[in-house]
Amino acid sequence: MSELTLTVMRLGFLAVLWLFVIVAVQVIRSDLFGTRVTQRGTARRGAPDRPQQQQRQSAPPQQRQQSGGRGRRGAPTKLVVSEGTLTGTTVALQGQTITLGRAHDSTIVLDDDYASSRHARIYPDRDGQWIVEDLGSTNGTYLDRTRLTTPTPIPLGAPIRIGKTVIELRK
Repeated sequence: MSELTLTVMRLGFLAVLWLFVIVAVQVIRSDLFGTRVTQRGTARRGAPDRPQQQQRQSAPPQQRQQSGGRGRRGAPTKLVVSEGTLTGTTVALQGQTITLGRAHDSTIVLDDDYASSRHARIYPDRDGQWIVEDLGSTNGTYLDRTRLTTPTPIPLGAPIRIGKTVIELRK
């Protein structure tokens, strides 16, 4: 082999070796420090909600009743984090499924060692009642100190515990 070929092979091997070292360091770093949790702005979430509220208030009572039970008296309107690193975070309940976990695409991203990536979900049923379901998490989801094994209706103000995070439905 020529000297040029050996030099190119040595440089290629050196580049692959450094690439391996860099990837190994990144994996170790992510294991030590965890994934980066980005804060979602509440201003973005609150902005689209205001025109809908104004629409509902200005609509006649017959149209408000047809809006899927969201205008019911005593029905929860928001999900509030009352304990944990996200204390004070509020999510408006608009009839969509809310996912909880460490995954970045969750509605509420939990930075908690005891939370799974897809830990639990909260969704409305046909009667307008909200249901919490554990999604096969390792450490479990608790509703009023009871570990969930099946989808369970959530009473207003009942604490839902996922690791160190406590979430409640409120008006």
